Amino acid sequence: MKAKPSVQAKSLLLIHREPFSNDDEDGDIEGSPHPGEPLSADDPLAPLPFNPYKGNRGLTRAWHAMKNSLNGFRVAIREESAFRQELTLAAILVPCGIFVPVSPVERAALLASVLLVLMVELLNSSVEAAIDRISLERHELSKRAKDFGSAAVMVALLVCVLTWGLIVGPLLWRWALMLF
Repeated sequence: MKAKPSVQAKSLLLIHREPFSNDDEDGDIEGSPHPGEPLSADDPLAPLPFNPYKGNRGLTRAWHAMKNSLNGFRVAIREESAFRQELTLAAILVPCGIFVPVSPVERAALLASVLLVLMVELLNSSVEAAIDRISLERHELSKRAKDFGSAAVMVALLVCVLTWGLIVGPLLWRWALMLF
């Protein structure tokens, strides 16, 4: 005779139970798999099907991730005018941030603020591309999502301006007083 699993053992079995389903006469949950029985394909606890895009591991995965990242930069430079403008600004500010006579912490803040603008612009561009992929028709939620992304870029630009103004501004003021 087969022993019934205890209540505690049943709770440890990760099985899907439909809401408001009744237990059948032997105490098992109706339609539930017994221990060792495979889950059905539509069960939320069943393993996901094989994804060919997730098969790489280790250095191969890192190599493919780097190629995808470089492709993202290439597409952003080619198709996003705002990213090109901010990249031009970064090409000017990064060397200035490296050579300006400030402490290492201030230098890190200057460079991080410039990189923050580039990162937020890339994220904004990805949000816009995803929304355009879903639909090109005008919709209030699409507009709001794009406006939120644009606002995030504006905040990043303000952080960059404030950082540079607070760190480099006093230096420029002293240099201007010495020259004039």
